[in-house]
Amino acid sequence: MYLKNSKKIVIKIGSSLLIDNDKNIRQKWLTEFSKDIKDLLIQNKKIIIVSSGAIAIGCKKLNLNKRNLKIDKSQAVASIGQIQLMNLFNKTFAKKRINISQILLTLDDTEQRRRSLNAKRTFENLFELGFVPIVNENDSTATTEIKYGDNDRLASRVAQISGADCLVLLSDVDGLYTKNPKKDKNVKLIKKIKNIDKEIERISTNSTSEHGTGGMKTKIDAAKICQLSGCFMCIANGLSIRPIQKIIKKNDCTWFLPKISKLDARKKMDNRFGITKRRTYD
Repeated sequence: MYLKNSKKIVIKIGSSLLIDNDKNIRQKWLTEFSKDIKDLLIQNKKIIIVSSGAIAIGCKKLNLNKRNLKIDKSQAVASIGQIQLMNLFNKTFAKKRINISQILLTLDDTEQRRRSLNAKRTFENLFELGFVPIVNENDSTATTEIKYGDNDRLASRVAQISGADCLVLLSDVDGLYTKNPKKDKNVKLIKKIKNIDKEIERISTNSTSEHGTGGMKTKIDAAKICQLSGCFMCIANGLSIRPIQKIIKKNDCTWFLPKISKLDARKKMDNRFGITKRRTYD
């Protein structure tokens, strides 16, 4: 229901969805995912995609192990993988007549007032031109001190800046469970969360996949940002074919509900950046 009623949606794709355990590109998955995006565009929804995978794809091309890379080497690998990643998206999405653009962001781009506003204007102009922005962290230049380190939190900041109604985190997990499903079979999927309390913090884990850098903890951090941005957020398993369609039809995921309205969130952002008069872009 939340996704269906949203007009502006940010979708984050984890590395494990684009690259399998044998380091092969999941081309079929991406092809089917493009159909999901096309369906949303037909409904006049504005879509932003936040994609991981540049370093993983760079490692595949160079036959390197991602876990053994130092930051200076990973920056070079990201630069190589970034071209491969965007070529993959462009080739796949073009078949569905979906126009895409690329935006590379760093932590400063979302934390500093001027850069944040510029990013928002860029998103809005791309929507007007009929393009789907694909956002990546600028791994080729960002240092450890100015990196998000995971695209879950980056996606939540993108949702905040763009004034999105909903953020979808597609990963290799169904959502947040009452216990770690990899260690305990007697678990239940938590379908809806209003407050992130100590119990929710406790049951979140830091498990990572071979290609990803984020775990459940980073997704909880992203949810906190969304809740204070007036934005709905869900954690869903993206490994299935047509993952967005599955969320809409079956709702097998964990939803985090916003704590404040989008209007109050905008006022909060204005106060944070010292804006006395807002120019509207909606």
